[in-house]
Amino acid sequence: MDSVSQIALGAAVGVAVMGRRTAIWKSALWGGVCGTLPDLDAFIDHGDAVLNMTRHRAESHALVWLTLASPAIAWAIARAAGEPGLARRWWLAVWAVLVTHPLLDAMTVYGTQLALPFSDHPYGVASLFIVDPLYTLPLLAGIGAALRGGPAALRWNAVGLALSTVYVGWSVVAQQQVSAVARETLAMRDGAVARDARILVTPTAFNTLLWRVVVMHDDRYEEGFRSLLDRTPTMRFDAFPNGRALYETVRTIPAVERMARFTHGFFRVAEADGRLVLTDLRMGQEPWYAFSFVVAARGNPGLHPVVPVNVGGRRGIDVAASLRWLRLRALGTELAPPR
Repeated sequence: MDSVSQIALGAAVGVAVMGRRTAIWKSALWGGVCGTLPDLDAFIDHGDAVLNMTRHRAESHALVWLTLASPAIAWAIARAAGEPGLARRWWLAVWAVLVTHPLLDAMTVYGTQLALPFSDHPYGVASLFIVDPLYTLPLLAGIGAALRGGPAALRWNAVGLALSTVYVGWSVVAQQQVSAVARETLAMRDGAVARDARILVTPTAFNTLLWRVVVMHDDRYEEGFRSLLDRTPTMRFDAFPNGRALYETVRTIPAVERMARFTHGFFRVAEADGRLVLTDLRMGQEPWYAFSFVVAARGNPGLHPVVPVNVGGRRGIDVAASLRWLRLRALGTELAPPR
């Protein structure tokens, strides 16, 4: 999730665990600080654009390493707060803040390597967009009310935490509803073949009303959108080439192997100006995506270094038109997505 959400979650968890044992502003402050610590790994340069992407949310988001780091961080906070007698409680608070950070991240589609050092599998439920005001605002409101003090301060913080948690649960339920419609559509169209289709269902920006569905096939992928307010029983999909033949020429390149695994197979390979470009299909929508990388040049499959590239021309996005489409489509209006 975004930094504001993680800081708000950390502050809310810190206040909930510490209670009245310390000043609310202290637990909110240190909870917010610890809530953003795991994301400092974004400043590490691994020397390769693909490594920088796939090593984000790795060790710093692993539940084992965060658990082992929590006693030392808690001891330092207890000393800084002048409360050495509360070191054990600070330990519990710090641990709770640190582990809830990657658990929340795992609800997005990016990929969070929770199980390191035992497994580097990138977990991603994909039921929350990386920025969702309906998740963050209850946390901010609860923290704001708690910081104002009063006998109900802790109760307001708890209410904010409860509402944000319920919203996460709602996102999973909504995701399953859309997934069922998508699979029913494919089953009606493709019959038994649809059972083996690989489907990604993830929310569009800032909401859990409008969902994007990507279906991967051997020779193509399909993209469709479904609002929970749609009245039609089935979905409409648009098909695009996935560059399977081009992928076969570069599949042994380490960066390609890494991205194929990290994206769970939701990627395409295309040629642009003599360069072979691998695009992560999970984040964005046609034709704009957050992560694309030049992995080779035509006739030079060993191109190095791998470099990020802006494929599809993000500069050409009409933001106003895109937001208008997002709003109308979320409300159930049948409207073709901007291309």
